[in-house]
Amino acid sequence: MWMALMWGGISAAGALLGALVSLMVHVPKRILGWIMAFGTGTLIGAAVFELLAEAVEGGGVLATAIGFTVGALVYTSFDVLVSKQGGAHRKRSGGGKGEEDQLAQRSKGIFAGTVMDAIPESIMLGASVLAGGSVSIVLLVSIFISNFPEGLSSTAGLRKSGYSRRGILLLWSTVLLLSALAAMGGYLFLERLPEELVAGIGAFAGGGIIAMICSTMMPEAFEEGGPVVGFIASMGLLVALILDLV
Repeated sequence: MWMALMWGGISAAGALLGALVSLMVHVPKRILGWIMAFGTGTLIGAAVFELLAEAVEGGGVLATAIGFTVGALVYTSFDVLVSKQGGAHRKRSGGGKGEEDQLAQRSKGIFAGTVMDAIPESIMLGASVLAGGSVSIVLLVSIFISNFPEGLSSTAGLRKSGYSRRGILLLWSTVLLLSALAAMGGYLFLERLPEELVAGIGAFAGGGIIAMICSTMMPEAFEEGGPVVGFIASMGLLVALILDLV
């Protein structure tokens, strides 16, 4: 249980680290896009090699298909809601046309959007500790890498909209705490469920992650990093495969 809590916090620390870097130095948008592209590749690998593969093995194709579809639909529904509240560009550092009222409106959706991304990932990270007795390195690394540019870019937007350094660090520390608790909750809750339901939940998280990648990370990585992000994402997927085999 405590191991799940620790690993959940470590995975979410990528966002806090990104926030700290953003507060200290300026990271070019192109570099940010490349980092996001690599995180996209590793997350795809984690969703496929860890979540979906284990879901099929533990609960069968039907449970996996249902869980995956529901996860993608739920994430998309919440994404639409958060986007309407100003969180559509929560992973971006740019200020659009630079208008402060747009930045202020956007910042309202950053926290909700970030938590929406982090909670399912952390729950399944805790479940991986339960299933294998130790954390899934592929999932841990993938979540950490994908969280880093989110904290980095969102912090830049928060600073432009008037948030203090203390408020920003409090925001990301809260995300870290919630992620750690979600990982521990995943460990405790899934321990009592039948294999088919655990498989469905794993596929649910996989569907949400894939939907998130396609709706936010991939388009924004390309916009910031250019055509080379396709190759970088491919290398991220290759790294996820290697980590899964080790």
